[in-house]
Parts: sequence; structure tokens; C-alpha cells
Amino acid sequence: MKLHYSLTALVVVAVLSGSALAARTDVTLGMPLEPPNLDPTAGAAAAIDEVVYANIYEGLTRFAPDGSVLPALAKEWAIENEGLRYVFTLHEGVSYHDGAEFNADDVKFSLDRAMAEDSTNAQKGLFSNIDSVEVIDPLHVAVNLKQADGSLLFNLAWGDAVILDEATAADAATNPVGTGPFIFANWVQGDRVDIVKNPDYWGTPVQLDKATFKFISEPTAAFAALMAGDVDVFPNYPAPENLPQFDADPRFSVVLGSTEGETILTMNNGSTPLNDKRVREAISHAINRDEIIDGAMFGYGTPIGSHFAPHHPAYVDLTEQSAFDPEKAKELLVEAGYSNGLTLSLKLPPPSYARRGGEIIAAQLRDIGIETEIENVEWAQWIEQVFKGGDFDLTIVSHTEPLDIGIYANPDYYFQYDNATLQELMDTFNVETDTAKREQMLRDAQKIIADDYVNGYLFQLAKTGVASAKLKGLWANAPTQANDLTGVYWEE
Repeated sequence: MKLHYSLTALVVVAVLSGSALAARTDVTLGMPLEPPNLDPTAGAAAAIDEVVYANIYEGLTRFAPDGSVLPALAKEWAIENEGLRYVFTLHEGVSYHDGAEFNADDVKFSLDRAMAEDSTNAQKGLFSNIDSVEVIDPLHVAVNLKQADGSLLFNLAWGDAVILDEATAADAATNPVGTGPFIFANWVQGDRVDIVKNPDYWGTPVQLDKATFKFISEPTAAFAALMAGDVDVFPNYPAPENLPQFDADPRFSVVLGSTEGETILTMNNGSTPLNDKRVREAISHAINRDEIIDGAMFGYGTPIGSHFAPHHPAYVDLTEQSAFDPEKAKELLVEAGYSNGLTLSLKLPPPSYARRGGEIIAAQLRDIGIETEIENVEWAQWIEQVFKGGDFDLTIVSHTEPLDIGIYANPDYYFQYDNATLQELMDTFNVETDTAKREQMLRDAQKIIADDYVNGYLFQLAKTGVASAKLKGLWANAPTQANDLTGVYWEE
């Protein structure tokens, strides 16, 4: 009798609590930085793509978790006229979140807008080789190139190349309307962005009904939010010193991977005294990378000697060329005419790698006679003053765009490096389609900028994520700046 009662009770409990046992369909993600806006085609901040890439907005192509390029809004393409013409076939039945139909006119509008003379696209160079965009019919669009371009499909996978509707593009910064599997719902500035499942999505439906991106810049607050369950995952956890504690806690999983983030001590090559290669070389030899990685990142990070990711097949290890050598650094400063030292500004954005790393680098530079005036700036201020205004001597930032060594061929880019040899090399690279030749050109480019000591190359940023142990489908690596939720789900 007692056994019968127990079995009955278990059945009743199971029936009554069936809904409670179902897997969750909501998730809250922590992010150290709040995006300045939500239009990835009109802003440089990585935090924009971390919210909208693959979730709200889509491009003709997209990056997979392993960094390969996949079809997205374009289901296929044909390459014609010896590589000068790409004809894209678009998916049928795609609509925007407001119900408007997606078609080839939107592709033409978006690409024309990105490469226009008054474009505010942060990666306008991605589109510089496009001669024209031609609408063939609603489901077919041709991109005509000035020169054959082996990078076009890769370039079109960037967040900067997503497709917008002309009717809503002007409001994309605050009210993004895309074709993706999630719909923008709400932005409480200073706190969070909410997105919800798109019930009419053209592709594979997502398993989450809602996601919230919670902005928590303070590392101690990030730790507290995870421990309290207020946040389910921090894909880029800002306090690596806590990772062993999370790793030992069965409630959490620590997800370690690589990113495309070359973390550099950027130098303003266009201003005195940093327009003198000897000064830049002195600074490079004053840097102890291991000390920075250990002190600022608690050992997470891979030393780099040029602006290139170590996991790429074309990577060249050039760290010895700018090895820690304070005596050589002092000699170079004397040779450059600064025997009594000098003072430089050092503007640091909010990420812990910048703020913590900046203090360490300031001490290392002081040892060779360079004083730094440290100024901690907020992200929006960094974008305006440093990235757009060029008002800085030194700064620290991770460049998280994929395969972005081409920025060194743009003399107007914020560190103002102007080298005709590199520019010619990258022009040749952009039209080359042979993989072996392209990789050799990338090796040559790494050597050129290392030889010129354009910037102080610190380390490749590790992806240090912390998540609830039952949350699955997160990216381990970060081939682009994204928190792609299309494959994320809760384990029952």
C-alpha cells in the first residue's frame, strides 16, 4: 500500500510539474560594453555586432563558428567574366520584421549606401572594389567589380555588409529592422537590449523565445551577476582571474577559445614624436608581453609580433623582432633625440585588458624614460576622440574584425600609417584568387608592418566565456564580433 501511494504521488507530481521540467526558452547575456548604436553599417564598435549580427541583421553571406563563409540571404552565386561579376541568387519569401518584402533592390541600396562618398560605414574599404550593383530581377542581383576579388564573399560576411531596407535604414541606430531570426524589442540605455523570436523567420527557427543583452562593465558586478543567476552567460567574461572558481563550480561551464582580436598599443604615426620610427621601435622594445598577459589577462592570451591572428595558416611569428629589450629601447630614444625622455598621452577605453594593461605598459615605458599621461575614457568618447578624431598619442584596443591587416593600407585610418609599398601589396592581394599566393602576400604584409613598428603588438585576445552548464550551442571561438544565438538552447 505504501509503495502504491508513493508511485501514485510521483505520477501526480510529474504531471503537475511537467511545464516546470520543460527547457527554458529565454536567456540573459552579459556584455562588458554597451553599443553606441545598433546599426552595424554605421559604427565601429564591436558591441554593435555582438547584439545584432546573425540575430537581427543578415548579409548575403555570413561567418560560421569556424570562420568559414556560408550562404545567408544569398542561397547561391555564380562568378562570371573572369571574376569581375558575381551574380547572387536570393532566397525567396524573405521578409523584414515589419512585414516588408526583401528583394534585390535592398541589396543594391545597402551596398550603394555602404560605398557612397558620404558613407559612415566604419569598414568602407570592404566595398572599394565594387564598380556597380545591378538588379537583374527581384531574386537576382549582380555585383560588378573593378578588379577580380578573391575576398568579396568574405567581405560581404562582415557585419558592416548586412542588408537593410531603405524605408527603415535611417532609424537603424535605435530601431533596427532586419530579416533575422530575432526581432528588436526594446533598448533601455545604460541597462539592456531585448530581442524576441521572429515567428515568420524565413530560415531555420531558433529555439529561444527571448534574449536579453545586459550591459555590465564592472568585473566585480559581472561576477556577482553570474553567481546570483541574474545573467546566464558572459560570452566575453571581463575578469579572467575568476575563471578557475567558475571552472570548479558544476553550475557553470568555462568556454575558452580564440578570437580575431589583435590587442595592440596603438601609436599615432601621424604626429610627433611617433612619426619617428625609432621612437616607435623603442616603445615596442620596452613592452614585456608576458608581463602584460600575466598581469592584465591572468595568463590568457597569445603573444603577437604583428597584426595577425596566430590561428591563421598564413601567420608568421615575429615576436622576437620586437622582443623585450629595455636597453635597446633607451639607445633608440637617445638616437632619436630624446635623451631626457618624453611624455605621451595614453587614452584607455573601458575593457579590462586596456585599463589593466595600460597601467602595466605605463610602468614599462617609465623604465626607459617615457612618461605617460593616462586618461580613462568611455567607449563613445574613445570612438569620437581617438578613432574618428585622431586625438591621441597612445591607446590600447583589440581589433576584433576578421583578417583585418588591410587597415594598414589605409593612410586615413586612425593610426595614420602611410606606406605605398604595403598599399600596392594589398591592392594585389585583393585581386588575387590563388590561395597560396594570397597567403604569401599576407606573410609579406605582416613583415612590412613589423619592420616599421607601426604599433606595439601585444597579444591575441582569448575568448574567455562563462555560461550556465545547461546552456548549449554557444560559440567557443569568435571568428567575428558576434553573440550568434541561432543555435543556442537549454538542455532539459
